[in-house]
Amino acid sequence: MTEAVKKDSNDVLEQQTPNYICGVAVSLEIIGGKWKGVILWHLCHKTLRFSQLRRRLQGVTQKMLTQQLRELERDQLVNRKVYAEVPPRVEYSLTDLGRTLEPTLRQLCDWGKDFHDQHR
Repeated sequence: MTEAVKKDSNDVLEQQTPNYICGVAVSLEIIGGKWKGVILWHLCHKTLRFSQLRRRLQGVTQKMLTQQLRELERDQLVNRKVYAEVPPRVEYSLTDLGRTLEPTLRQLCDWGKDFHDQHR
């Protein structure tokens, strides 16, 4: 993108989105960080409520889990379903797009186990 296009553009997304050279950078921007990959991994196996996710993620704060789930929802990787019940019930699951990450997450899990076994 040229400087002229950047300066003349009124498109907020275009102004805020960095130019990526590598697909790895794009991927890590979306699923990187301490919690997102693990959240996605747990949701690969089943739909979970907020409290169930929080129990599985040792050390995550409520605020951080909420933030990470909102970002994954914004990026269309996670569905949030609210049930009209008392008390309220909210469940999280992977979207079809989120499901496309399953093979990659499985490979990352295997790689991490192998790395841990060889380097501990």
